Amino acid sequence: MTGPLFPADVLSRLVASDSGRPRLTWYDDAPGPTQGERIELSARVLANWVAKAANLLQDDCAAGPGTTVGLDLPAHWRAVYWAWATWSVGATVVIGDAAADADVLVTSDPVAAAAHGGDAVLVALPALARSHPSAADAGGAVDEAKELATHGDQFSPMADPEPDDLALSLDGVDTPYATLVQAQPGWGEAPRVAVDDTLGRLLAVALTVWAADGSVVVMRGSAAAGPDALARRLESEGVTGPAVRGVTDPA
Repeated sequence: MTGPLFPADVLSRLVASDSGRPRLTWYDDAPGPTQGERIELSARVLANWVAKAANLLQDDCAAGPGTTVGLDLPAHWRAVYWAWATWSVGATVVIGDAAADADVLVTSDPVAAAAHGGDAVLVALPALARSHPSAADAGGAVDEAKELATHGDQFSPMADPEPDDLALSLDGVDTPYATLVQAQPGWGEAPRVAVDDTLGRLLAVALTVWAADGSVVVMRGSAAAGPDALARRLESEGVTGPAVRGVTDPA
C-alpha cells in the first residue's frame, strides 16, 4: 500500500523529472530595496538550497522530528526553501504568532532573532546578499547569507517523520505529514500557477503544484505592478493555472 507523499518526496520527484526546468520564478514588486528582483530556481538549484538549509538545521540546531521551526518570514522564495528544509529533517514548520516560541526561529528581523531564547537564523532577503546588514544586532543568530554556503549540497536525514507527526502549525491549526500535500485536479497536469498571498498559502500552492510536476510564479506586492503589467507578466510566464491572490483565491 502506497503511503502519503511527503514534501521531501515531492522535491526528489521534481529533480528526477527534469532537474533543469524552472520550478519557482520570483518577482518582487513590493516597495523596498529588493523591488524589481526576478529570479528563477530550477529543481536542482532549489534542492541545493534546501539541502544546505536542512544540513544547517540538523547539524547546528539538532533539528529533527519533534523540533519546531518558526518561519518569521514574508511569502518569499527564501521562506520556501526553509520550509522544505524543515520538512526534510522531519520537523514542524510554525507560522504565525507562535513562530517566536519555536525551538528554532528563522527570521529576517534582527530584533526577533536577538530576543529568541533558542537557536535563531537571520535571513537577508536580497538575492545577492552576502551578509545581513544588521547581523551584529541579532545576538548569536546564524547569519544565513554568510554561513549557509558552508553547508553541504547533499542531505541525508538522521530520522524520517511518521505520517502522524506534525508537519505544519499555521495560526494554531495543525496539519500532520500524512495530509500536508493536497491535490487540486482542476489545475491540470504540470500546471504553472501564479501566487501572491500569505506564506501559508504560498506553501500550500507550491506543495500542490510541485506534486503535479508543475511550477510556480511567486510574486510579492504584485498590485504595485498594475493590472496591465501583471496581465502581460502572467502571459509571458505561461501561467496556465489560477492566479492565487489573497482573498480572491479561486480555488
